[in-house]
Amino acid sequence: MDIKTASALRRLRLVSAPEAVSFLLLIVCSVLKRTTEFNAVPVMGMVHGVLFVLYVLFWLDAWNRTKWSFGRAALYFILSVLPTGGFFAERKLKREADNAVNLAIAARARQEGIVNA
Repeated sequence: MDIKTASALRRLRLVSAPEAVSFLLLIVCSVLKRTTEFNAVPVMGMVHGVLFVLYVLFWLDAWNRTKWSFGRAALYFILSVLPTGGFFAERKLKREADNAVNLAIAARARQEGIVNA
């Protein structure tokens, strides 16, 4: 894995959890708007909208760089539109990035003759 691919996965990971939190807060604000006088929907809507756009941009970049299959890319997109999906995406992306780094280290070690394969 090259540094740009690792960076793309990291960016997507870093925005996925805040995007999920903002989605949940937007839902809470929507309920509060209809049940009380409290109306934070315009602010939370803007925050969530910005985070969602960032998620989609980073998702497209990660998909392009990692060469995910359509199914895997679709899974990460679907997780972005589910209220708690960003938390699951973050965990899966962390695991995927860790595995890719470990494979790259092992491949480099084999290439340099450090480890007999």
